[in-house]
Amino acid sequence: MSDDILYRRVMAHGPAVVIRRVSEAGAIPVAAVLEVERRAGTPREGVGIPPPLAQVDAESDEAAVAALEAQASDDRAIVQLLHDRGLR
Repeated sequence: MSDDILYRRVMAHGPAVVIRRVSEAGAIPVAAVLEVERRAGTPREGVGIPPPLAQVDAESDEAAVAALEAQASDDRAIVQLLHDRGLR
């Protein structure tokens, strides 16, 4: 797992939910995004950058994960975010 990946879980139907740091390591505030990697588990996994579903600026990596984890751990919230952004 990349150092920029702060959180990752695979959904039951295949895609991976990822919280990824987009700011430089050690930078404050920490900018992080919530993404869905639809190619998880395929040979094309990691090709390209999926569109962010949510973004947060926090004091640390742990605070960024804490701010996005509720949405990242809830399949219904992920589906709603994808729908709201016209991605599903």
